[in-house]
Amino acid sequence: MENYYFFSALALLLLLNSNTTILCLATTYNINSTNIDQISLLAFKKTITSDPYAILAKNWSENVSVCHWIGVTCGIKHQRVISLNISRFDLSGTMSPHLGNLTFLRYLDIRFNYFTGNIPSELSHLYRLREIHMGFNSFTGEIPSWFGALPRLELLSLRNNTFSGIISPYLFNNSKLQTISLSYNQLTGSIPYALFNVSSIRDIRIMYNYLSGRLPSDICNNIPNLNTLYLSGNQLEGQIPPNIRKCRDLEHLALSVNHFNGKIPSEIGSLSMLTELYLGYNDFVKGSIPKQIWNCSFLKSLGLSLNYLTGGLPSDICNNLPNLKRLALSGNQLEGQIPPNIRKCRDMEILSLSINHFNGKIPSEIGSLSMLRKLYLGLNDFKGGVPAELGNLSRLELLNIANASLTGPIPKQIGNCTSLEGLYLNDNYLTGPLPSNIFNISSLSIIDLSNNSLSGRLPVDICNHNLVWLSLRGNMFHGEIPSNVCRCSKLQGLNLSSNKLSGALPREIGNMTTLERLYLSNNALSGSIPPGIGNLPHVDILILHSNKLTGKIPSSICNLTSLTYFHLSNNTLEGSIPECFSNLSKSLTVLHLKQNNLSGFIPTTFTKGCLLESLNLNGNKLEGALPQSLVNCERLQVLDIGNNRIRDKFPFWIETLPELRVLVLRSNIFNGTISLPSKTKLPLFPKLQVFDISRNAFSGSLPGAYFESFRGMINVKETRTETINWFLYYEETIVFVLKGMELPIERILTTFTTIDLSQNKFSGSIPQSIGNLNSLRYLNLSHNSLTGNIPSSLGNVTALESLDLSSNKLIGQIPWQLTRLTFLSKLNLSMNDLVGQIPHSGGQFPTFDNSSYMENSGLCGFPLTKKCKEDKSVQASNPFLPQQGDDDSDILDGFSWQVVLLGYGCGFIFGSIIGCFIFPYERIKRILGFFWGVHHKRKRSRRGNVVRRRT
Repeated sequence: MENYYFFSALALLLLLNSNTTILCLATTYNINSTNIDQISLLAFKKTITSDPYAILAKNWSENVSVCHWIGVTCGIKHQRVISLNISRFDLSGTMSPHLGNLTFLRYLDIRFNYFTGNIPSELSHLYRLREIHMGFNSFTGEIPSWFGALPRLELLSLRNNTFSGIISPYLFNNSKLQTISLSYNQLTGSIPYALFNVSSIRDIRIMYNYLSGRLPSDICNNIPNLNTLYLSGNQLEGQIPPNIRKCRDLEHLALSVNHFNGKIPSEIGSLSMLTELYLGYNDFVKGSIPKQIWNCSFLKSLGLSLNYLTGGLPSDICNNLPNLKRLALSGNQLEGQIPPNIRKCRDMEILSLSINHFNGKIPSEIGSLSMLRKLYLGLNDFKGGVPAELGNLSRLELLNIANASLTGPIPKQIGNCTSLEGLYLNDNYLTGPLPSNIFNISSLSIIDLSNNSLSGRLPVDICNHNLVWLSLRGNMFHGEIPSNVCRCSKLQGLNLSSNKLSGALPREIGNMTTLERLYLSNNALSGSIPPGIGNLPHVDILILHSNKLTGKIPSSICNLTSLTYFHLSNNTLEGSIPECFSNLSKSLTVLHLKQNNLSGFIPTTFTKGCLLESLNLNGNKLEGALPQSLVNCERLQVLDIGNNRIRDKFPFWIETLPELRVLVLRSNIFNGTISLPSKTKLPLFPKLQVFDISRNAFSGSLPGAYFESFRGMINVKETRTETINWFLYYEETIVFVLKGMELPIERILTTFTTIDLSQNKFSGSIPQSIGNLNSLRYLNLSHNSLTGNIPSSLGNVTALESLDLSSNKLIGQIPWQLTRLTFLSKLNLSMNDLVGQIPHSGGQFPTFDNSSYMENSGLCGFPLTKKCKEDKSVQASNPFLPQQGDDDSDILDGFSWQVVLLGYGCGFIFGSIIGCFIFPYERIKRILGFFWGVHHKRKRSRRGNVVRRRT
């Protein structure tokens, strides 16, 4: 008998080492059943690849009874494992099939670990299981349908994994299931109808998946005990069934972030037990909130944000909602005033009414909501100011009344909100000084008071030690920047731009070691940049443009290895650009040093992997050549080195940059030709929209090959927008010559296009290929030595707003095709050798005055005083000119009306002679008399019409 036990144990060990599944290992008469559980859990332990706290490694030992292991609970009667709770152990690995041997297991909890892979089917043998908690892991695959075969299962929680596929209807074969939680997975398809037939179900949570379809119209017929229905964050559609009223025990209903439409059913108001109602982020049609909802006396949370709800709030809003803690109605079209009755919701913790059309004054009664923690009232149309009574809210953590048309001063009582963490009063019309006691709130971490009309000096004690973000931009503060601001030990962002601040930058600025973003532009700051600015290891955005800063750019800037955006334009800085900027190009995306007095050379060593997107050095005294290493900056969108002293040939190497949109080389000393054949087969300048090389010494013919390759100027749709538009984020303007004047452009949209080759030494004719650029808006080829005719293909550039071809040697007539340019508002063809009549068959041409054509000795006709020889002031336009859109319009190019008239005359005479041979004399006489009579009648009729019109 002893040998029998020995060989049985040996067989068990062999099975364990071969990793085979152990099922029905032995009867209780042969082997201790507790050992089965121990062997199975040890096999599970071997599948664990990471045990960071060594819980299993130290406690799950063969020398200790399994019932004493951490996370393991045994039953009293049989000493079998009935509960396994290893949640929050941060274990990694896969689920071992050996767990299927724990046949007495009732409770399984492995939440908050890092288990991966599929759930093994062997767990289907755990027929005593009542609760399964597998949430917050990384399980994959479909949810096993055999969960529905576990006869005693009451709770199944698989939330926060990566399960995919559909939900099997067999999952709900269990008649005892009470809770199902499948939220935060990647499930698709519809919700099985079988779920709504499980009469025992009380809690359904399947939020934030990809489920679609509609809710059944009889949703609550067979689940009368339903307490919680959470289906938010899916793609469900249709209307919420009025049948929802039959779920009389429903306390929690969340259907937000779906595509439900129609009206919110008033039947929801009959759910007398309802404590939470979330219907926000749907597509409910315009209509008011059902009044029955305001009678749900147990309601604690009501969320209807981001729908299309209209109307106002009831004046007795809180009479029947004494327990309301959270009210979220933001992002609708609600109007009227906020009822003072709001004070009766004494338990209110969160009040969110932003992004509506509420008007009138903010009721001071809100100040009596002593439990209020968060208040959102921004983006409304209030009148008056911030109620001083808000200072009574001692528990208030967040106050957001941004962009709400507020006026008047900031009440100093706000400083009494001692729990305040975030203060947002930006984009209003607030005036007066900044209350200094606000900075005494030790918990305050974010202050945004930007874009108001606040004035006075900044408080000396402007900082507290928890302040993370401070924005006062766009006000009228004056005086110096308090040095105390540099003592903010946690400050990450400081924005004081667009004020009237003066004086020098605080030397202590280098002490702000946590600073990431510094905005001080558009002030009157003077003096040099402190060298200590290089001690800011985390700063990535540094904006100091449009001040009066002097001196050199400190070399310590090279220490800012996290710098991505550096903007020093419009100051009076001098000296050279630190060479290290090219070494920072692996982090730097924007370098703007425009309009200073910088001299020397452009940094030359832009390395591979360069992240630079915009380089603007316009308006300095830089010289030398354009560094060819810029070809390594494949993300470059804007290159502006205009108005310097750069002496170089045209940089052909730049034509292959795939993202370049703006190229400005104007007002330098570039020379040579730009029409050389390209050495690359790649598209040339594939996204270029701005090509300005004016005021240089380029010679030779115009670059016809480029005109054929500028895809960014061909078929640009007006409605196209970009997800990320460079100029929507970065503060900068670029000056162009548009319509004869220098104009600053602050936003380069996807439809802005311009070519300026003026004031060079170009010769030869204008290529016909320029007509391919049908989305070009501004074209300037003036002050060159261009010859030949104006190409008729320019009439295809239908978006053209400004055309300047003045001061060249162009000859021939003005093509009538230019009259197709219906958007043309500026035309300059002066100082050429053009001849013939100025066309006026349509478009904008009749609106241009004499200055558009002067000093072309051969031109005649309106608006010039010189009349054409055939012009007798009767014919304003040529009736024989083809109209816009004629496909064969070029066939008649060069035929004058005289030639056409001559053809008609010859035909008439020839026809008359032939007629004499065919018809007898009298018949000819009658025929001629008939036509002659008709002619006299028409002539008398026309004269009569003229007389009647004159009278």
